[in-house]
Amino acid sequence: MNQELLQRLNEQIALEIHSAQIYLEMAAYFNDEGLDGMGNWMYYQHLEEMNHAMKIWHHLTERGERPQMLGIERPMNEFDGVMDVWAKALEHEKFITKQFDEMMKIAMDNQEYKSFTMLQWFVDEQVEEEDTFGGIVDQLNWSECSKPAVMQMNNSMAARTYSPMPDGLIPTGGEE
Repeated sequence: MNQELLQRLNEQIALEIHSAQIYLEMAAYFNDEGLDGMGNWMYYQHLEEMNHAMKIWHHLTERGERPQMLGIERPMNEFDGVMDVWAKALEHEKFITKQFDEMMKIAMDNQEYKSFTMLQWFVDEQVEEEDTFGGIVDQLNWSECSKPAVMQMNNSMAARTYSPMPDGLIPTGGEE
């Protein structure tokens, strides 16, 4: 495997674990604010991000590489209200998208087709992630974060479930 891509994939494992921690902090914030539905949604987002880390981990092991567990920084945990949390989550997903776009270029430039296929899955996933988070931010903006709108969103988010698969692959249906 191309060494630059291998390094970036190892870094991405750490970023996915870091993402999971960010969403767990956001879940704790929402729960502390009495928004258990949003807390539930973020808790399941944290599980999804851990599954993303494992998907990359499994890809490396299947390619005969040994994943390297890199250190991660402490996640953000200071928020200034509901909109701030969701805006920061959207900003973070855009950052993650940029990482996958850069890895796709490395894979293409180095004819790493096996990794390219796996990375394409993540590029598609990031389109979905940005659309989901962007839609939530748009709804909050449109409603001017009114208490009734926030409570309605909170109640609907309480229904989110997620079933991670042990091999790091994302199950079809029921994620959101």
